[in-house]
Formats: sequence, C-alpha cells, structure tokens
Amino acid sequence: MSGVREHSRTEVWRRGRAAGRHTMAALASAVVVAGAAAGVMAAAAGDGERTTARPDPTASPVLEALPAVPTPSVSAPASASPSASASASPRPARPGPASGAPAASAKPSGRAGGITALYRHPQSQVLDWVAAHRSDPRRPLIESRIAAQPAAVWFPAYNPGAVTGQVRGVTAAAAAAGRTPVLVPYAIPDRDCGGASEGGAPGLDAYDAWMEDFAAGLGSGPVIVILEPDAIALSDCLSAGQRADRFASLARAGRTLHAANPRARVYFDGGHSGWHSAAKQAAALREAGAAASGDGIFTNVSNFHSTADEAAYARRVLAALGGPSRLGAVIDTSRNGNGAPKEGEWCDPSGRALGRTPTTRTGEARIDAYLWVKLPGESDGCKGSAGSFTPDYAYELATG
Repeated sequence: MSGVREHSRTEVWRRGRAAGRHTMAALASAVVVAGAAAGVMAAAAGDGERTTARPDPTASPVLEALPAVPTPSVSAPASASPSASASASPRPARPGPASGAPAASAKPSGRAGGITALYRHPQSQVLDWVAAHRSDPRRPLIESRIAAQPAAVWFPAYNPGAVTGQVRGVTAAAAAAGRTPVLVPYAIPDRDCGGASEGGAPGLDAYDAWMEDFAAGLGSGPVIVILEPDAIALSDCLSAGQRADRFASLARAGRTLHAANPRARVYFDGGHSGWHSAAKQAAALREAGAAASGDGIFTNVSNFHSTADEAAYARRVLAALGGPSRLGAVIDTSRNGNGAPKEGEWCDPSGRALGRTPTTRTGEARIDAYLWVKLPGESDGCKGSAGSFTPDYAYELATG
C-alpha cells in the first residue's frame, strides 16, 4: 500500500482488488513497488503501485513506480500499496513548500538516535521526465513540488546475492550526502495475497536469508526502514498458522535489521485509519513483535487519508500496542492533502493533492516523520499505465 512486478502502481489497484476480495477492507494502504523507474528506486522485481523508488539490480539503483492501493471498507490492501473497520480510502497527498532541499529532521526519540535530513535519490521517473521536458509549462511546478522532494526507495525483487549491493548503493550515497534514506523491503512470501502485487520470496526461510542480505547493506548511518507494506494489515487471507509464521519472520527481520545497524529505525505495518480498528491492528502488530523488534509503525502507504486522521489513528494503535514509550509512527503524506476520496474511489481519484512534504520535524507527539513512501504522479492505472509517471496526474496533485 511487490517485486516491481511491472511497475504498476497496482498496489492501489491491488488494494482495490483486495478490497473487493477482502471486503474492501484490506485494500487500503497497500502499495506495491511497480515498476519502472518511478520516482524513487525500485529494486528490479515486479510490484504493484507504490510510488517509491526501488534499486536496480545493478550497481546503480533504478527508480521504479509502485502500485496503487484502493481503500478497504469499514468492515473489513501497500506500495507501496489492508482491514476490519471503516472503509478505507486511497491515499491522498498535497504539496508542501516547493523546496528543493530535503526537509531537516528533528532528533527522534528512540534507540536510533538523531536522524539527518532525508535523502532524495537522484534517479526517478519524475526526474527523468523533468530532464526531458524542460520547456513543458507544467515542469517548474512538478520539479519543485514533487521531483525535489526526498522519497522512499523500494526493494521489491527477491534477488539474493544482489540486494546487498543495491541497498549499500543507496545507503552509501545517502551517508556521503549526510542524509537519511528511507528504504522499503517488499519481498514477503505470498505478498498481496496473490493480488496485483503478488510475488516475493519463495518461502519464509528464503525470505529470512534475503533479509539478512538486505540488512548487510545498511551501513552504519541513520536509516529508516518501512518493513513490508501490507504484510500485517493484509494478512487475513492467510491461515492462522501461516499468519503466525509470517509474523514470526517479521519479528526476526526487525531484529536482523537492528543487529546489522543499531541506528536503523524499523517501522511495522500499521495499515491506515480507514481499515482495521486500532485494537485489531495492535493485536496483529503485537503478534509480529513490533514492540520488541521495531521502533514503531507506519500508516497510510499509498493511500489518501488525512494526516490528522492518521496521526490520531496511529496514536490509538500505539496505545493499544503498549510497549516502550519510544515507539512512534511515520505517515505517508504523499497524496493525502485533500483527504480520502469517496469510498470505492482508489484508482487515481480526482480532487487529490500532495500532502505535507517529507520531514522528521512533525511537531506531533509520537509522530516521528511524514514521508513520501509512494511517489506522487505515478499512476494507479487509470490516468496512465499502472506505475508509470503521468505528468497530468502529477500536475493535478501539485495544484490540488
């Protein structure tokens, strides 16, 4: 709310499908890394609709689009694009100041210590478009409000032997720039419950080994890890035993990441405010070891729920989760500037806008950062092909 399965922001789509499939509740936040050099780097795999970058399987990462995710219904899918309660709406976002420099971050609480300014990877679909369309009248606004902002880098491909170098390429460049990268590992087995962003490792043993390879590239600087969007919120399709095994693997992943880099801040899947109830999501997070193995939760990936709604929801989830007071939350604000669209509208819904620009200075209790996990302008599959950068859509978000 996705091994870059074709660069199709299909997370939104998948969530839409998932929503239908899972009572429209599990669809909400899923964003899958889709494809092709979408605004951030995606690791060569095929994902859904997340609009974040994912690294290339070669030395230099290639930005690829992530899938879009529909919103689940209250009853009760994420890239990144998901449950039980209120109907989920897709991700909205609205533009912040048109500043080319990444927002400075405040010192977050927790074991990871201070976070530097967020990192913007130099490769993405939007940057490619900007470079090729200097005379386009939409270019200045798209460049300043979208292309200039730091965004997440997705790793949706199950690629043992290659992922360490891909991760290291991002973290080393970020360290050299004195900035903090946001990374999205997205290779959990049975990803997206077989939906549009299906894929991932062939089994949990393979996933555990892949995660060790991923962690080996983290370096020693500050880094934010968005651990497997939808892996918890969209897990009702699994049997009780499969769910327990997945959650145990996620807990191991959190420990592996921290062991490799004690400065890493690892956030577990919190779904979003239009999906599961806070109590239900907290129970699943507790089972997945989020309190002991993580630094908090992430919400609204590839969705459109307002920042205020997400912050309130995240605090309810954290309160229900219990655990150390150091736990916080990060919110995907890439497309939530105007809040969620009408129920059932998840595919490039009109009337959306960019949300707050990425920063770790939120001024909100227990809210560690506002991040752009899904890259705005990458289509969910309606205004353009899934996962592709669509200038008309980007301009609409930037002016919304």
